[in-house]
Amino acid sequence: MLTHIGSNTIETDRLILRKFEYTDDDDMLKYWVADERIQSLYFEPVYVSKEDVKELLDKYIGSYEKNDYYRWAIIEKDSGKCIGQIAFFLIDSKNHFAEIEYCIGSEFQCRGYATEATKEIIRYGFEEINLHKIQICTTTTNKSSKRVIEKCGFTYEGTLRDYFYANGEYVGRLYFSILRNEFESKT
Repeated sequence: MLTHIGSNTIETDRLILRKFEYTDDDDMLKYWVADERIQSLYFEPVYVSKEDVKELLDKYIGSYEKNDYYRWAIIEKDSGKCIGQIAFFLIDSKNHFAEIEYCIGSEFQCRGYATEATKEIIRYGFEEINLHKIQICTTTTNKSSKRVIEKCGFTYEGTLRDYFYANGEYVGRLYFSILRNEFESKT
């Protein structure tokens, strides 16, 4: 049985993962939600105004009252900037699994932040929520995300061919997972 505890604050060496706040809006606009390249990597809309971001934050913040809602702002400790987000965007309580999504603003990529945040969310999922399986997906074209996934110890499960149609072409979706016993054997 899962222990739903919601999006509690988590601290890593260089990051704070916490609930979104309305004051994150400027950083979100500056670093990722208005960046078409970043948003297209996970097929999300581009948000171009503070009003758009407020609507998104209304959705995020309003959902925190549910104990089975897991979405964190990724805050860089040194700067205090909201540089991205990470979530268990899909929770299957019956089958004890969840799926992770994340994004990091372009300016902060290639510093290991996505890997650091993902490893901590994996730990949180297994140790705090009591998940049996955590899965994650990326597109066949997103090489950086694939590297993060591999560094976090996920096992490749398969590809859904031509899953997405974007920018005039079909793109496959790669599935990866990690089981509780695999996580425990590595810690």
